[in-house]
Amino acid sequence: MYEERSGRSETVECGLDDEACRLVLKRLRGLGEDEFGWVRLVDPTEAEFVQLAAELSLHPLAVEDAVQARQRPKRERFGDVLAVALKTLWYVEEEAAVETGELMVFVGPRYVLTVRHGEVDPVAEAARRLDADPSMLRFGPLSVLHAVLDVVVDAYSGAAETVRAALNGLEDRVFSSSRVDHTEDIYSLKREVREFRDAVQPLVPVLPGLLSGLAEQERPAKVLPYFRDVSDHLHRTDTEVRTLDELLNSVLDAQQARVGTWQNDDMRRISAWAAIFAVPTMVAGVYGMNFEHMPELGWSFGYPLAVGLMVVASGLLHRAFRRNGWL
Repeated sequence: MYEERSGRSETVECGLDDEACRLVLKRLRGLGEDEFGWVRLVDPTEAEFVQLAAELSLHPLAVEDAVQARQRPKRERFGDVLAVALKTLWYVEEEAAVETGELMVFVGPRYVLTVRHGEVDPVAEAARRLDADPSMLRFGPLSVLHAVLDVVVDAYSGAAETVRAALNGLEDRVFSSSRVDHTEDIYSLKREVREFRDAVQPLVPVLPGLLSGLAEQERPAKVLPYFRDVSDHLHRTDTEVRTLDELLNSVLDAQQARVGTWQNDDMRRISAWAAIFAVPTMVAGVYGMNFEHMPELGWSFGYPLAVGLMVVASGLLHRAFRRNGWL
């Protein structure tokens, strides 16, 4: 429970079936003009959420969106309630994976309801920021929406920096002197960036028009710059994610080119050695034929001459191939 002018707040932790929760809901119904409540839920069941939705007069579709947790980032308007679906994400360095969750924010006239699915809790950080800056509470429930959006977008920026560092390390390995195929690592990181992009990109067109459906008394003019600032940060992160995706395509092309170069080197070496061994094979094949009248068959230096010819020809070929980088 928040008081907008004084900045005072009171927190009650309870389950939906607790007596404390019933008292909180009763108090929510009796809030004054200078007060609003913030209800935070974590992975509620449908039965639990239906009970709360009835108290807050939420639309059935809003209940469905909040419980199913399979929504793209979007903005919906249900009467006097503004609903915003967000993707939360974080980068797990040990697994080199982007993990995602979901957060639904319902902004009513005198309350905010957040429903979280996933391990990361941006709501707690948003509450901490509001406690650190009570002056934001003058915007009422919209202050909570801004704080949550700000935390989520900041998390996007942090994750993008971590992915960028992982990509830089991958680039160093790809262009190192070692002959290791990193194609699987590149595809793995590219898949994570795609998941990252699926969380960020749909939210970009949502933020500019987020408050357009609210009446003037519901969205004070002074709050708009704060939301535009969050939108700018999101655009910057979206650009960074697109850049990461393009860089991964370039790194993948470079890896494939290096693999092709390695294969060409191998084929040149094989071809060079095959050419070297072809000379003694040819000489031995000629003098291995069982004809009675052949030159030098009866000559005492014929055998040393044939062997010397094989060695000299093979040596010249070996030298020529090495000089041209084939061996």
